[in-house]
Amino acid sequence: MVEIKTATELEAMREAGRVVARALQAVREAIVPGVRLLELDEIAATVIREHGAKPAFLHYQPRFAPTPFPAVICASVNDVIVHGIPDRYRVRQGDVVSIDCGAYLDGWAGDSAFTVIVGPGDPADQALVAAAEKALEAGIAAAVPGNRLGDIGAAIGAVGRAAGYGIPQDFGGHGIGRHMHEDPHVANEGRPGRGLALRPGMTLAIEPMFMSGGKNRYLTAADGWALHTVDGSRAVHVEHSIAVTDDGPRVLTAL
Repeated sequence: MVEIKTATELEAMREAGRVVARALQAVREAIVPGVRLLELDEIAATVIREHGAKPAFLHYQPRFAPTPFPAVICASVNDVIVHGIPDRYRVRQGDVVSIDCGAYLDGWAGDSAFTVIVGPGDPADQALVAAAEKALEAGIAAAVPGNRLGDIGAAIGAVGRAAGYGIPQDFGGHGIGRHMHEDPHVANEGRPGRGLALRPGMTLAIEPMFMSGGKNRYLTAADGWALHTVDGSRAVHVEHSIAVTDDGPRVLTAL
């Protein structure tokens, strides 16, 4: 069931999204050569706690996972697409680092992600990140009343496929609201004009994931969480939670 949120509920979700945005901003500023992924996790946890919110990822266990997630953020480096568990790894110059974070505030969820290159980075990695951000913008722009879910997926997929990138199957965006993951599934590919009709008050997490090697398959790590590219190529993940409104898409996880 897809819940339609009221204007008051959207304001509450905006506040939850703002907490996530602040946590991600603090983490982004701390990503320098030598920082440990666990240190980044601690930074996000502190920001979330200081704003009276609760981490959404910590102890979360979806159907596909063998164990609850043990951290506040997902920290996915280089060939890890999503769901990387923060550990003692020290970030290096040239790494491609994706950070995903979610939080609950007053019973409402926010979920967002960014990818950054440590240092100048390889031009191919820069192009990969730029494509993901362009796809996110395109997906958000398609989230208007009268469009359908397929229009969002088609907009995202067109950017990735035009650049020759792979798109992991089975994973994508989702509805969000009282729970971090709600109906509907928001695929990163689709057919225009197909799928659920978009209505004002719908809230969605839109999250492109691209793999530079061009393959669509992925490998699941032994921990049951991290998804790796099958060929060791670089991957990116970006995300915003948004609301469908009569005035156009509203980003809920911006600062």
